[in-house]
Amino acid sequence: MSDPIVILSGPQEGPYLEAKLRNYVADCGIHVVQTRDALIEYTTSGAFAGHTRPRLIAFCTDVIVPATTLSVFTGGAYNFHPGPPDYPGSNAASFAIYDQCSTYGVTAHEMEVTVDSGAIVGFDGFVIPSGIRFMDLEILAYQNLLNLFDRLAAKLIDTERPLHRLDLKWGHNKRNRKDFERMKQVSETMDEDEIRLRWRAFG
Repeated sequence: MSDPIVILSGPQEGPYLEAKLRNYVADCGIHVVQTRDALIEYTTSGAFAGHTRPRLIAFCTDVIVPATTLSVFTGGAYNFHPGPPDYPGSNAASFAIYDQCSTYGVTAHEMEVTVDSGAIVGFDGFVIPSGIRFMDLEILAYQNLLNLFDRLAAKLIDTERPLHRLDLKWGHNKRNRKDFERMKQVSETMDEDEIRLRWRAFG
């Protein structure tokens, strides 16, 4: 049996991702968790005894994994980020629309203590449909992120080998939820085009 893999994701995504991985190694030990506490509890339970290279895969989660927990995953820890490298942090779709980008994308990267900073190992880009709202762009990115996972699944299951690093760098402007909420505010000094753009980008 290969080294164990832990999937950190939501209740809908977890079983899907697990099934995808089992297509490649049926007897692989895969455990799905949804929360930070569940992840910490599992990694300290002795489940990795006798294994040398457990691996963590995080998918569309806002859980920040502590450094002590990350260090347990000597087979690598990878995160699937629903946004391109130019948009680290949260609510990437909203800021890409506000910046009136013509293209968008999804990213897979090594997990580091600092969020969205690890080496990039996967990227898929696509054209942003004209006039799209942020919620619809997030759905489109989610679909592309599943496709990226499918493409990397055979490599993710091989905990003996790290994923190949791409020559891509993260952008320097990392946004958070407070930035998103701030951009939702409008004032009487804004013209109509600005208000319409903010509504489309931030709601």
